[in-house]
Parts: sequence; C-alpha cells; structure tokens
Amino acid sequence: MTTPLKDTLPVNRANNLERPNLDELIDILDDKGNYTGQTALKSVAHAKGLFHPTIHVWCYTDDGRLLLQQRGKHKETYPLKWDVSVAGHIGAGETPELGAFRECQEELGVTIVKDQLVKLQVYKKEKKHPNGIFDREFTHVFLYRLDKSTPLIKQESEVEALQWISITEFKSWIAEKHQGLIPNSEERFGFVLSAIKKRLTP
Repeated sequence: MTTPLKDTLPVNRANNLERPNLDELIDILDDKGNYTGQTALKSVAHAKGLFHPTIHVWCYTDDGRLLLQQRGKHKETYPLKWDVSVAGHIGAGETPELGAFRECQEELGVTIVKDQLVKLQVYKKEKKHPNGIFDREFTHVFLYRLDKSTPLIKQESEVEALQWISITEFKSWIAEKHQGLIPNSEERFGFVLSAIKKRLTP
C-alpha cells in the first residue's frame, strides 16, 4: 500500500486520459530505484527533486526506421525538441509495462501488445532545469517493432509532430549534435540503436 507524501492530492487517473494536462500521482523511489511506498503528484516530485519511475519506448520498423516525437510547444522542458517515440511517467501503482502500454495509446493512438515490448535497461537521470524543475528519474527503456503503415494519432496536448527517420539519418543528427534533437548522451543513443539493429530483418 502506498502513502501519499505531504502536499499531494488524490488524482483520478482515468480523468488524466481525457485531460492529460492534469497533474498525476506517481510512485516515489529512493536513490537506488527502490519503491518507498510513498506517492506524490508529479509537480511535487519535480519541485522537490524526488526520484520517480518513467518510461521510454523506441518504436522501429523492420527496414531500419525510427519513430521520433517532437515534443509539444507547451511542454515545461525541451519544447519542440525531437525525442524518443514515446515517453512518460509511470502512474502510481502501474508497472513499467502497463505505463508503456498506456503512454503509447495516449501519445500515438496505438494499442501495443505488451508481451512484444522488449525491455533494454533502466537508467538513472538527474537534471536541474532553468525553470526550477528538478527531474530525478529511473527510466525504463523499451523497444517495440511497429509497422510503418500503422495509423498514428498524436496527442495534441503533448505531441507537436511525429516523424519516421532512418537509423542512418538519426546517427547523423547525433554526430552533428543537431539543435532540434533533445539533449542526450551519444552512448545512450548508441546503445538503443545497436539493440535495434540486432533485431532488424536481414
């Protein structure tokens, strides 16, 4: 059973699906990534620098293309930067896989098959942003093979645009430190690309 931290309010997660700009209740972790049994609103976690779990889903096709998401213009961090296919916070009580499933539905309008998610890693990230947000996350990274003909419906409040890009072109973006790409380490990008290439159809 989880215990809300001070300054939190109960949130109906079902309402978040219809009104995604509402704050959301998330689980709080310790600095090793262990669940503490406490919850907080996302805004509180960001204000206080509380560790919490998030997901990234990299969607790719058999012919070596990646789906990139351009973050919405009203996002609090990195607006209009190109980013991973799907990213989001894991709701309180959700598993990482369920969080990935829900975020794919919300941001892409795609219902994925959970047992076809490939989990790559969990990494720790700490970042203080100029606007006061102190983001401390343990991010669960997944791969998901998607047919390029799959209809996509972007979440208007969160996503500015979606674009398929070849792995070769994406590598060029990384190498040239493309100004439109969200900041990330070359090593982390490289790890994901290497894992995708191993799964491509010969």
